[in-house]
Amino acid sequence: MRRATEPRCPCGGTAYATCCGPWHRGDGEAPTPEALMRSRYAAFARGDVDYLVKTLHPDHADRADGDAALRSSLADTVRTLRYGGLRVLDARPAGPDGLAQVLFHARIHEGGADRSFVERSWFAHDGAGWRYLAGDLLPAPGAAPAALRIEAFERVLAGRSP
Repeated sequence: MRRATEPRCPCGGTAYATCCGPWHRGDGEAPTPEALMRSRYAAFARGDVDYLVKTLHPDHADRADGDAALRSSLADTVRTLRYGGLRVLDARPAGPDGLAQVLFHARIHEGGADRSFVERSWFAHDGAGWRYLAGDLLPAPGAAPAALRIEAFERVLAGRSP
């Protein structure tokens, strides 16, 4: 008799049960900003609105409209988008300001349209765990720009060539 294989985590890591699953279940906190970013991507892919709310920093702009509006917006997002893969491109640990950065390429589709993007995310620790604070993103349909680093992304955002 053949054993069923454990589903792979949407973040691209190992089996979901040992990758992002423990954090989604509440068995501790993601230990690094990159791990939190991966677990949030997996939560979007799996439709885990509670985890997305929990890991959103209290100062994030989406919290301004209140919990009900935030949950409704997230529910719409996870219902309408399809998540095709994630590639972490670069990361910076927290600096003196306490903010860490992760640059990633997310493959996302809505209907038949490619909505993939590259985002530099900012993370801050709130005393309990890392939380998603903000992000700068640029559309990036097609293949992931594997060689892109945070410095080059910043130049693109500023309107200069990478």
